[in-house]
Amino acid sequence: MKLKFLGATREVTGSKFLLTTKSGKKILLDCGMFQGKGLETDGMNRNLGFDPATIDHIILSHAHIDHSGLIPYVYKLGFRGSVVCTNATRDLCAIMLADSGHIQEGDVKWFNKRRVAKGLSPVEPIYTEKDARACMELFIGVPYSRKFRIDENIQVKFTNTGHMLGSGVVSLEITENGKTTRIAYTGDIGRPVNRILKKPQPFPQCDYLITESTYGNRQHPPMQDAEAELLRVIRETCVEKGGKVIIPSFAIGRTQEVVYALNNFFNEGLLPRINIYVDSPLAVNATEVFRMHADNLNEEVHDVMLNDPDPFGFSSLYYLKTPEESKKLNAVKKPCVIISASGMMEAGRIKHHAANNIENPDNTMLFVGYCSPITLGARILGGENPVSIFGEKHPVNATIERIEAFSGHGDYSEMSQYLKCQDANKLKQVFLVHGEYEAQQFYQQKLGEAGFTNVLIPEPGDEVTLT
Repeated sequence: MKLKFLGATREVTGSKFLLTTKSGKKILLDCGMFQGKGLETDGMNRNLGFDPATIDHIILSHAHIDHSGLIPYVYKLGFRGSVVCTNATRDLCAIMLADSGHIQEGDVKWFNKRRVAKGLSPVEPIYTEKDARACMELFIGVPYSRKFRIDENIQVKFTNTGHMLGSGVVSLEITENGKTTRIAYTGDIGRPVNRILKKPQPFPQCDYLITESTYGNRQHPPMQDAEAELLRVIRETCVEKGGKVIIPSFAIGRTQEVVYALNNFFNEGLLPRINIYVDSPLAVNATEVFRMHADNLNEEVHDVMLNDPDPFGFSSLYYLKTPEESKKLNAVKKPCVIISASGMMEAGRIKHHAANNIENPDNTMLFVGYCSPITLGARILGGENPVSIFGEKHPVNATIERIEAFSGHGDYSEMSQYLKCQDANKLKQVFLVHGEYEAQQFYQQKLGEAGFTNVLIPEPGDEVTLT
């Protein structure tokens, strides 16, 4: 059996790992987009490194676009196998992939105006919203902890990783010539304590482990510090300075966690009397999916729901869908909090809010998630000043804050502790993916100290034989 590393290899986006069995079955673990590299990203996404029509199955660890975002593209190019994932992942993909296609159509329309003005031929989006909706016919939802037989020789099981709603370790059992090989792919690993989701669960022993390393060289502050910091930033900005807090946030996961924290502040009488705006159609729809999958939420949320039936809503919270509602926020002069996607500030309404608010010293830009290198969010966090937004330079006068404890990724100690559900002596090989090389090298050392000795950091395009 062959395993080829096609993406998220010594970097944090574009997750794609191709398994080819001896009988010729082709299984793609994730089918994610590369993000955050400007024009280079487009070429990386279009050049897959495989023929989509030859893929039998895509096994999807979770719905984030850097793991799922090219499924409509491979569908467009002839993929007609199954996409196997958890039920919540299927429901999230139904809205996230359509949103991704819609954004691409809008971006390409704007890009083509500039190309035509220069006498260049127009380009097509990688895929459209229509492509995204059409590919959903291939999705098969599977409950957690239940073995699902893909065919007579391949079984898959998902174990909750607590990273986002529906995220799961992919555990594969592949039988060839009377021998069964066990392969586990963690996708992204959440934190042992999560505000709204159940904590990561132990997964079955495997022979080969493919695991993430996003925060492989970092440790998060305690979770409770994050909520105190959030409240501090809101009070200092909105009450003391009379400004706005602008929060770039991933529409799925981080937005719901921040809203849940604000909901608790409101219930406890701690939230200042200001309006909170969630300005992202995707986040609005995703929050409905969270409500649909209450069985994925942890006991604390269920306890809150005994007295508060909607932990993602309160009287001063407004969910905005239309462009007109979003544009009206430009005229709001009163202190407020605006939560908008995307978290890395590469697309979406957050870029408009940044352009309109980043020059005001009374305002705060508050980052609550990971920003891949080169993205607008990373450049702002790195101190770039002025910063280019929509081709125009903006002085960064707003206060820039970051709360890392809101991250949905476990840090190196949390991830290595989670992996102790595996007997390291029974692992033939561990492959580190989905991380910058420097972080992976540090994490490789830490895993070695924890007893995981056969740890490899693949290079892009590497192919290994699993015996």
